[in-house]
Amino acid sequence: MTETFVSHLECSLTGKRYEARQVHGLSDAGRPLLVRYDLEKMGRAFTKVDLAATREPGFWRYAPMLPVERPENRVSLGEVVTPLIPLQRSAAALGGRPGKAIVKDEGRLPTGSFKARGLCLAVSMAKEFGLQHLAIPTNGNAGAAMAAYASRAGLRSTVFCPDDTPEINVREIQQLGAQTWLVNGLINDCGKIVGGGKEAVGWFDVSTLKEPYRIEGKKTMGLELAEQMGWKLPDAILYPTGGGTGLIGMWKAFQELLALGWIEGHLPRMIAVQAEGCAPIVEAWKSGAEHAPLWENAHTVAAGIRVPIAVGDFLIIRAVRESNGFCMAVSDDDIMAARDLVAREDGLLLCPEGAATAVAYQTALETGQISQDETVVLYNCATGLKYPMAPVERTINRFQPVAYDMF
Repeated sequence: MTETFVSHLECSLTGKRYEARQVHGLSDAGRPLLVRYDLEKMGRAFTKVDLAATREPGFWRYAPMLPVERPENRVSLGEVVTPLIPLQRSAAALGGRPGKAIVKDEGRLPTGSFKARGLCLAVSMAKEFGLQHLAIPTNGNAGAAMAAYASRAGLRSTVFCPDDTPEINVREIQQLGAQTWLVNGLINDCGKIVGGGKEAVGWFDVSTLKEPYRIEGKKTMGLELAEQMGWKLPDAILYPTGGGTGLIGMWKAFQELLALGWIEGHLPRMIAVQAEGCAPIVEAWKSGAEHAPLWENAHTVAAGIRVPIAVGDFLIIRAVRESNGFCMAVSDDDIMAARDLVAREDGLLLCPEGAATAVAYQTALETGQISQDETVVLYNCATGLKYPMAPVERTINRFQPVAYDMF
């Protein structure tokens, strides 16, 4: 067993303390639990020098800053440190300066999305606690990540998807070993089925923010970004926001790094990006509220951010406000146009959710919410290969003379 610096868990709404090393879901108030650490003790035992010397791959290099105690419970599928890729020609086309908009490409992770971070930690902790059966509602990528890591850990998994989830995602989930079900509803409807089965079936619910450890996995995006940028953070982060675990996790990471004295200068403005067809967080932020009501008839081509209601809505909005950030909704047409632009001009195939951040960047430049001189990071949350693309219609008949003037 290795030393862990977890001191306790804490209700994100009331502050009530919960014992560590016990299985928890939501708090008694029905809100997410946050893992808290003895940061003073951590800072004495683990330094930047220690981090630089570690040979652990991917985000497991931050193991001392995470809750898994026993190394044998660290489930791994070959995680990598995801690259930072500055936009060049496409940045100029969006109205910015080449190199000032940087994509963190999370599509390089196992199962092709940033969901690998959160579900890896959730499954690792499930293994540590001796849980046997996990269940999750998903718009696609979270289900694939859970299925993969659960299979790797030898755990049973059951996944519920809206019946219009992209087919490649659904097949991927099933292929990776999960019992996979299609539901005639949205992700919140799938979530109700998962919740109803906790007692009836006995599975453990790993829905977004309904257990404490997916946040810790997503926190590694912030840790990794800070290390990659030499412990000086960008001016702003544009994040595609559905359940918002990553935005919440990164803001938590920055607070912990501040307490450890590892980062210098300002914290980035956190910018939550949603689609116009499903923008509950945007509307709550605009109205000055902390909680967002259910968004009716949610729809968008960016399936990963089609989340009509989020249990951690207030945590997203607090992070945005505390960082002097903002929320923005963008149209599906603009999302797909931005995806095509970045692919054509910079050779980077964004998923629609990632492309939404490029649209938000363009709009924020136009409105003056972001300046051309600022360095911003756009999170591409998954490989664009999982999403439909335009068919190739040009053909050549090899038995006919080739009309080379058409090239």
